[in-house]
Amino acid sequence: MPNNHSLRNSILIAASIAALLWAIKLSEFVLNADFYTLGVYPRSENGLLGVITAPLKHGSWEHLIGNTLPLVLLGSMLFYGYPRSRYWALAGIWLLSGAGVWLFGRSSYHFGASGLTHGVFFYLFVGGILRRDRRSAALLMIAFYMYGGMLLTVLPLDPTVSFESHFFGALSGGVLAYAFRNMDPRPIRKRYAWERRSGEKDDADDPVIGDQWRADYQEVNSATKRAEENTIGVKKTKH
Repeated sequence: MPNNHSLRNSILIAASIAALLWAIKLSEFVLNADFYTLGVYPRSENGLLGVITAPLKHGSWEHLIGNTLPLVLLGSMLFYGYPRSRYWALAGIWLLSGAGVWLFGRSSYHFGASGLTHGVFFYLFVGGILRRDRRSAALLMIAFYMYGGMLLTVLPLDPTVSFESHFFGALSGGVLAYAFRNMDPRPIRKRYAWERRSGEKDDADDPVIGDQWRADYQEVNSATKRAEENTIGVKKTKH
């Protein structure tokens, strides 16, 4: 199961992706340029490159700010909770969401990381439902508590927003969650003493400490018994 070190790495990776988006937006500002051609333009050869580059481009600083926090938080949960499938999931959501927009989107440039964030959210959401282990369920609840509104933003509510990116990102995340549902190892479920048979060892015991605490307890208990016996012997001698 991931430890604190992998959690720090997960946050660092997600934050690095967000930093790349800010660097691209800053370069637009410094160069006084607009990299709108990085977006997906549906059913156009020139817009096909956007399947790869669209999540890197944002229309405004507000657009970028709105995507930064969910990208870092949801990305960190993905990298931490799904150590084996995380990169496959991220790459799949990235490409499949862009391909869906290119095939079925409106004739306009579509860009921004919102398709990516929706895909990661739905990956966590569907993955938690399918896997049903404690870690996946916890990530599902945290993601839903913070960004449950993404369930509705896949609909065409605002004509100025690319709901196509949201929709195909969500669809990609859900499909990949189903495809990779068994790729990641499930955390070992702790079994309490009353659940174990006599003499059976708990697989969830600490791999470093192991049964050492039991040995220490037995040693202390034995020493206590010896002290009690010596005390009784002294009392009998005095009588």
